[in-house]
Amino acid sequence: MLGLYIKNPGELELKKLPSVTDIKEDDVKIKLIYGGICGSDIGVFKGKLGHAKYPLVPGHELVGEIIEVGEHVPFTVGTRVVVTPNTFCDECENCLNGRKNICMNKLSLGVNISGIFSEEITISSKYVLPIPESLPNKKAVLIEPFAVIVHAFQKVKISKDTSVCVIGCGTEGMLSIALEKYLGAQVTAVDINEKKLEKVRNGFAGVKIALPQEIQGEAFNIVIEAAGARASAEQALQIIKPGGTIVYIGLAPEATFPIMHIVRNEITIKGSIIYSFPEDFEKCVEYLMDEDFNIKPIVSNIFPLSHFERAYGDAISGQYGKILIDFREEQN
Repeated sequence: MLGLYIKNPGELELKKLPSVTDIKEDDVKIKLIYGGICGSDIGVFKGKLGHAKYPLVPGHELVGEIIEVGEHVPFTVGTRVVVTPNTFCDECENCLNGRKNICMNKLSLGVNISGIFSEEITISSKYVLPIPESLPNKKAVLIEPFAVIVHAFQKVKISKDTSVCVIGCGTEGMLSIALEKYLGAQVTAVDINEKKLEKVRNGFAGVKIALPQEIQGEAFNIVIEAAGARASAEQALQIIKPGGTIVYIGLAPEATFPIMHIVRNEITIKGSIIYSFPEDFEKCVEYLMDEDFNIKPIVSNIFPLSHFERAYGDAISGQYGKILIDFREEQN
Protein backbone atom coordinates (compact mmCIF):
# COMPACT_ATOMS: atom_id res chain seq x y z
CA MET A 1 0.00 0.00 0.00
CA LEU A 2 1.04 3.62 -0.47
CA GLY A 3 1.53 6.00 2.40
CA LEU A 4 3.37 9.11 3.52
CA TYR A 5 6.58 8.69 5.48
CA ILE A 6 8.73 11.11 7.45
CA LYS A 7 12.25 9.77 7.93
CA ASN A 8 13.50 12.94 9.63
CA PRO A 9 12.00 16.42 10.09
CA GLY A 10 11.46 18.01 6.69
CA GLU A 11 11.84 14.71 4.81
CA LEU A 12 8.35 13.77 3.63
CA GLU A 13 7.88 11.19 0.88
CA LEU A 14 5.25 8.92 -0.66
CA LYS A 15 6.39 5.32 -0.53
CA LYS A 16 5.19 1.75 -0.51
CA LEU A 17 4.50 0.58 3.04
CA PRO A 18 3.95 -2.96 4.32
CA SER A 19 0.31 -3.98 4.72
CA VAL A 20 -0.79 -5.91 7.83
CA THR A 21 -1.75 -9.40 6.67
CA ASP A 22 -2.66 -11.04 10.00
CA ILE A 23 -4.75 -8.79 12.23
CA LYS A 24 -5.30 -9.42 15.95
CA GLU A 25 -8.63 -10.63 17.30
CA ASP A 26 -9.69 -7.15 18.51
CA ASP A 27 -8.30 -5.17 15.54
CA VAL A 28 -9.93 -3.67 12.49
CA LYS A 29 -8.35 -2.83 9.15
CA ILE A 30 -9.60 0.44 7.69
CA LYS A 31 -9.37 1.68 4.12
CA LEU A 32 -8.99 5.45 4.25
CA ILE A 33 -11.32 7.84 2.45
CA TYR A 34 -10.14 11.23 3.69
CA GLY A 35 -7.39 12.36 6.03
CA GLY A 36 -7.09 15.87 7.45
CA ILE A 37 -3.82 17.74 7.96
CA CYS A 38 -3.64 19.22 11.47
CA GLY A 39 -1.36 21.84 13.00
CA SER A 40 0.38 19.10 14.97
CA ASP A 41 1.11 17.28 11.70
CA ILE A 42 2.89 20.41 10.51
CA GLY A 43 4.77 20.53 13.81
CA VAL A 44 5.90 16.92 13.32
CA PHE A 45 6.97 17.66 9.73
CA LYS A 46 9.00 20.69 10.84
CA GLY A 47 10.50 18.94 13.86
CA LYS A 48 8.89 21.33 16.33
CA LEU A 49 7.22 18.74 18.58
CA GLY A 50 9.75 17.59 21.14
CA HIS A 51 7.93 14.33 21.87
CA ALA A 52 7.71 13.26 18.20
CA LYS A 53 9.59 10.10 17.24
CA TYR A 54 11.02 9.43 13.79
CA PRO A 55 10.74 7.77 11.36
CA LEU A 56 6.96 7.53 11.22
CA VAL A 57 3.82 7.70 9.12
CA PRO A 58 2.22 11.08 9.90
CA GLY A 59 -1.44 11.99 10.34
CA HIS A 60 -4.27 11.29 12.78
CA GLU A 61 -7.57 12.65 11.39
CA LEU A 62 -9.55 10.26 9.19
CA VAL A 63 -12.78 8.85 7.91
CA GLY A 64 -12.59 5.40 6.40
CA GLU A 65 -14.31 2.08 5.80
CA ILE A 66 -13.66 -1.20 7.62
CA ILE A 67 -12.35 -3.83 5.22
CA GLU A 68 -11.34 -6.54 7.70
CA VAL A 69 -12.23 -7.37 11.30
CA GLY A 70 -10.69 -9.52 14.01
CA GLU A 71 -12.55 -12.39 15.62
CA HIS A 72 -13.76 -10.39 18.63
CA VAL A 73 -14.67 -7.12 16.90
CA PRO A 74 -18.30 -5.93 17.20
CA PHE A 75 -18.26 -4.10 13.84
CA THR A 76 -18.86 -5.39 10.33
CA VAL A 77 -16.95 -5.02 7.09
CA GLY A 78 -18.24 -2.05 5.10
CA THR A 79 -18.94 0.15 8.16
CA ARG A 80 -17.66 3.71 7.85
CA VAL A 81 -15.75 4.85 10.90
CA VAL A 82 -13.60 7.50 12.54
CA VAL A 83 -10.91 6.85 15.15
CA THR A 84 -9.50 8.52 18.21
CA PRO A 85 -5.76 8.82 17.60
CA ASN A 86 -4.81 9.04 21.28
CA THR A 87 -4.34 5.77 23.15
CA PHE A 88 -5.44 5.16 26.72
CA CYS A 89 -4.38 2.36 29.06
CA ASP A 90 -7.61 1.94 31.10
CA GLU A 91 -5.38 1.28 34.14
CA CYS A 92 -3.77 4.53 35.35
CA GLU A 93 -5.34 6.86 37.91
CA ASN A 94 -6.64 9.26 35.27
CA CYS A 95 -8.22 6.54 33.14
CA LEU A 96 -9.88 4.98 36.17
CA ASN A 97 -11.32 8.40 37.07
CA GLY A 98 -12.83 8.86 33.62
CA ARG A 99 -10.12 11.17 32.28
CA LYS A 100 -8.68 9.11 29.49
CA ASN A 101 -7.72 12.29 27.63
CA ILE A 102 -4.90 12.75 30.13
CA CYS A 103 -3.94 9.09 30.42
CA MET A 104 -0.50 8.82 31.98
CA ASN A 105 0.54 6.33 29.29
CA LYS A 106 -1.02 8.09 26.30
CA LEU A 107 0.55 7.80 22.87
CA SER A 108 -0.55 9.74 19.79
CA LEU A 109 -0.83 8.49 16.23
CA GLY A 110 1.37 10.43 13.85
CA VAL A 111 3.46 11.88 16.68
CA ASN A 112 5.15 9.24 18.82
CA ILE A 113 3.66 6.20 17.08
CA SER A 114 3.05 5.81 13.37
CA GLY A 115 -0.10 7.49 12.10
CA ILE A 116 -2.79 7.14 9.46
CA PHE A 117 -1.66 8.83 6.23
CA SER A 118 -1.65 5.58 4.23
CA GLU A 119 -4.20 3.77 2.12
CA GLU A 120 -4.93 1.35 4.96
CA ILE A 121 -4.43 1.27 8.72
CA THR A 122 -4.91 -1.43 11.34
CA ILE A 123 -5.97 -0.37 14.82
CA SER A 124 -7.63 -1.74 17.96
CA SER A 125 -11.41 -1.60 17.69
CA LYS A 126 -11.60 0.17 21.07
CA TYR A 127 -10.40 3.33 19.32
CA VAL A 128 -13.02 3.12 16.55
CA LEU A 129 -16.44 4.77 16.27
CA PRO A 130 -18.97 3.85 13.55
CA ILE A 131 -20.72 6.81 11.95
CA PRO A 132 -24.22 7.15 10.45
CA GLU A 133 -24.62 6.28 6.79
CA SER A 134 -26.19 9.68 6.15
CA LEU A 135 -23.20 11.65 7.46
CA PRO A 136 -21.10 12.81 4.47
CA ASN A 137 -17.40 11.95 4.44
CA LYS A 138 -16.39 15.61 4.21
CA LYS A 139 -18.17 16.26 7.51
CA ALA A 140 -17.14 13.02 9.18
CA VAL A 141 -13.42 13.71 8.72
CA LEU A 142 -13.89 16.79 10.93
CA ILE A 143 -15.16 14.80 13.92
CA GLU A 144 -11.76 14.40 15.58
CA PRO A 145 -10.71 18.08 15.46
CA PHE A 146 -14.25 19.20 16.26
CA ALA A 147 -14.24 16.97 19.38
CA VAL A 148 -11.51 19.24 20.78
CA ILE A 149 -14.01 22.12 20.73
CA VAL A 150 -16.94 20.09 22.01
CA HIS A 151 -14.81 19.01 24.96
CA ALA A 152 -13.61 22.56 25.66
CA PHE A 153 -17.15 23.95 25.57
CA GLN A 154 -18.16 21.67 28.42
CA LYS A 155 -16.08 23.93 30.65
CA VAL A 156 -18.21 27.03 29.93
CA LYS A 157 -21.86 27.94 29.50
CA ILE A 158 -22.59 29.47 26.12
CA SER A 159 -26.16 30.43 25.28
CA LYS A 160 -28.03 33.05 23.30
CA ASP A 161 -26.28 36.45 23.40
CA THR A 162 -23.26 35.28 25.41
CA SER A 163 -20.35 37.43 24.25
CA VAL A 164 -17.47 35.26 23.11
CA CYS A 165 -14.10 36.16 21.63
CA VAL A 166 -12.13 33.55 19.71
CA ILE A 167 -8.44 34.33 19.39
CA GLY A 168 -6.91 32.37 16.52
CA CYS A 169 -8.86 31.44 13.39
CA GLY A 170 -7.21 28.21 12.31
CA THR A 171 -9.27 25.02 12.12
CA GLU A 172 -9.98 24.86 15.86
CA GLY A 173 -10.85 28.53 16.02
CA MET A 174 -13.18 28.20 13.02
CA LEU A 175 -14.87 25.15 14.54
CA SER A 176 -15.27 27.12 17.76
CA ILE A 177 -16.91 29.97 15.87
CA ALA A 178 -19.23 27.53 14.10
CA LEU A 179 -20.44 26.06 17.39
CA GLU A 180 -20.77 29.44 19.09
CA LYS A 181 -22.93 30.74 16.24
CA TYR A 182 -25.05 27.59 16.40
CA LEU A 183 -25.58 28.19 20.13
CA GLY A 184 -26.63 31.81 19.53
CA ALA A 185 -23.59 33.61 20.97
CA GLN A 186 -22.38 37.06 19.96
CA VAL A 187 -19.00 36.22 18.43
CA THR A 188 -15.85 38.23 17.77
CA ALA A 189 -13.00 36.55 15.88
CA VAL A 190 -9.41 37.76 16.27
CA ASP A 191 -6.34 36.82 14.25
CA ILE A 192 -3.15 38.42 12.98
CA ASN A 193 -3.81 36.96 9.51
CA GLU A 194 -6.24 39.12 7.53
CA LYS A 195 -6.92 36.32 5.02
CA LYS A 196 -8.18 34.11 7.83
CA LEU A 197 -10.38 36.93 9.09
CA GLU A 198 -11.85 37.38 5.61
CA LYS A 199 -12.60 33.66 5.52
CA VAL A 200 -14.51 34.06 8.79
CA ARG A 201 -16.36 37.12 7.47
CA ASN A 202 -17.38 35.31 4.28
CA GLY A 203 -18.34 32.08 6.03
CA PHE A 204 -20.17 33.17 9.17
CA ALA A 205 -22.75 35.93 8.99
CA GLY A 206 -22.81 38.27 11.95
CA VAL A 207 -19.36 37.49 13.33
CA LYS A 208 -17.26 40.56 14.08
CA ILE A 209 -13.65 40.26 12.92
CA ALA A 210 -10.66 42.17 14.27
CA LEU A 211 -6.91 42.29 14.36
CA PRO A 212 -5.52 41.98 17.92
CA GLN A 213 -4.85 45.71 18.25
CA GLU A 214 -8.40 46.57 17.20
CA ILE A 215 -10.21 45.13 20.23
CA GLN A 216 -8.51 46.97 23.07
CA GLY A 217 -11.13 48.34 25.43
CA GLU A 218 -13.65 45.60 24.64
CA ALA A 219 -14.55 42.82 27.06
CA PHE A 220 -16.24 39.43 26.74
CA ASN A 221 -17.98 36.85 28.92
CA ILE A 222 -15.87 34.06 27.48
CA VAL A 223 -12.57 33.97 25.60
CA ILE A 224 -11.43 30.90 23.66
CA GLU A 225 -7.67 31.05 23.05
CA ALA A 226 -6.92 28.90 20.01
CA ALA A 227 -3.82 30.57 18.60
CA GLY A 228 -1.24 29.03 20.91
CA ALA A 229 0.95 32.13 21.03
CA ARG A 230 2.22 34.05 24.04
CA ALA A 231 0.70 37.35 22.86
CA SER A 232 -2.76 35.82 22.38
CA ALA A 233 -2.59 33.96 25.70
CA GLU A 234 -1.84 37.23 27.47
CA GLN A 235 -4.39 39.25 25.50
CA ALA A 236 -7.13 36.86 26.63
CA LEU A 237 -6.70 38.20 30.16
CA GLN A 238 -6.89 41.79 28.94
CA ILE A 239 -10.29 41.35 27.27
CA ILE A 240 -12.17 39.05 29.65
CA LYS A 241 -14.94 40.57 31.73
CA PRO A 242 -14.85 40.36 35.55
CA GLY A 243 -16.30 36.98 36.46
CA GLY A 244 -15.61 35.67 32.97
CA THR A 245 -13.94 32.45 31.85
CA ILE A 246 -10.96 31.85 29.57
CA VAL A 247 -10.48 28.45 27.98
CA TYR A 248 -7.00 27.76 26.62
CA ILE A 249 -6.87 25.17 23.86
CA GLY A 250 -3.81 26.63 22.12
CA LEU A 251 -0.41 25.36 23.20
CA ALA A 252 1.62 28.48 23.89
CA PRO A 253 4.88 27.35 25.55
CA GLU A 254 4.68 30.11 28.18
CA ALA A 255 3.04 33.42 29.05
CA THR A 256 3.02 35.99 31.87
CA PHE A 257 -0.25 36.35 33.79
CA PRO A 258 -1.24 39.24 36.11
CA ILE A 259 -2.27 37.26 39.19
CA MET A 260 -3.66 40.25 41.07
CA HIS A 261 -5.95 41.07 38.13
CA ILE A 262 -7.14 37.46 38.00
CA VAL A 263 -7.87 37.35 41.72
CA ARG A 264 -9.54 40.76 42.02
CA ASN A 265 -11.83 40.07 39.06
CA GLU A 266 -12.59 36.43 39.87
CA ILE A 267 -11.50 35.33 36.42
CA THR A 268 -11.72 31.60 35.77
CA ILE A 269 -8.94 30.03 33.69
CA LYS A 270 -9.35 26.56 32.28
CA GLY A 271 -7.16 24.39 30.10
CA SER A 272 -8.65 21.82 27.75
CA ILE A 273 -6.81 19.03 25.97
CA ILE A 274 -8.25 16.77 23.29
CA TYR A 275 -11.52 15.03 24.29
CA SER A 276 -13.32 12.17 25.96
CA PHE A 277 -13.84 9.18 23.67
CA PRO A 278 -16.39 8.15 22.53
CA GLU A 279 -18.68 10.68 24.25
CA ASP A 280 -17.32 13.85 22.65
CA PHE A 281 -17.15 12.18 19.24
CA GLU A 282 -20.79 11.12 19.54
CA LYS A 283 -21.80 14.69 20.42
CA CYS A 284 -19.92 15.91 17.33
CA VAL A 285 -21.96 13.53 15.19
CA GLU A 286 -25.17 15.03 16.60
CA TYR A 287 -24.08 18.55 15.66
CA LEU A 288 -22.78 17.56 12.23
CA MET A 289 -26.04 15.77 11.38
CA ASP A 290 -27.96 19.01 11.89
CA GLU A 291 -28.28 20.93 8.61
CA ASP A 292 -28.44 24.19 10.59
CA PHE A 293 -24.91 23.65 11.86
CA ASN A 294 -22.67 25.52 9.43
CA ILE A 295 -19.24 24.01 8.79
CA LYS A 296 -18.99 24.87 5.09
CA PRO A 297 -16.17 27.41 5.69
CA ILE A 298 -13.91 24.89 7.45
CA VAL A 299 -12.46 22.86 4.55
CA SER A 300 -10.45 24.82 1.97
CA ASN A 301 -8.88 22.26 -0.37
CA ILE A 302 -8.86 18.52 -1.10
CA PHE A 303 -5.88 16.88 -2.80
CA PRO A 304 -5.32 13.30 -4.00
CA LEU A 305 -2.59 11.42 -2.17
CA SER A 306 -0.23 11.82 -5.12
CA HIS A 307 -0.39 15.61 -4.62
CA PHE A 308 0.71 15.39 -0.98
CA GLU A 309 3.41 18.04 -1.44
CA ARG A 310 0.83 20.63 -2.52
CA ALA A 311 -1.45 19.56 0.33
CA TYR A 312 1.29 20.06 2.91
CA GLY A 313 2.37 23.29 1.21
CA ASP A 314 -1.11 24.78 1.55
CA ALA A 315 -1.37 23.62 5.15
CA ILE A 316 2.05 25.04 6.05
CA SER A 317 1.28 28.40 4.41
CA GLY A 318 -1.31 29.29 7.04
CA GLN A 319 -3.46 30.92 4.35
CA TYR A 320 -6.14 28.25 4.23
CA GLY A 321 -8.62 26.37 6.37
CA LYS A 322 -8.57 22.59 6.73
CA ILE A 323 -6.66 20.73 4.00
CA LEU A 324 -7.81 17.18 3.22
CA ILE A 325 -6.04 14.33 1.46
CA ASP A 326 -8.17 11.93 -0.61
CA PHE A 327 -6.87 8.37 -0.23
CA ARG A 328 -9.29 6.59 -2.57
CA GLU A 329 -7.60 4.63 -5.34
CA GLU A 330 -9.41 6.36 -8.14
CA GLN A 331 -7.97 9.67 -6.97
CA ASN A 332 -4.32 8.53 -6.89
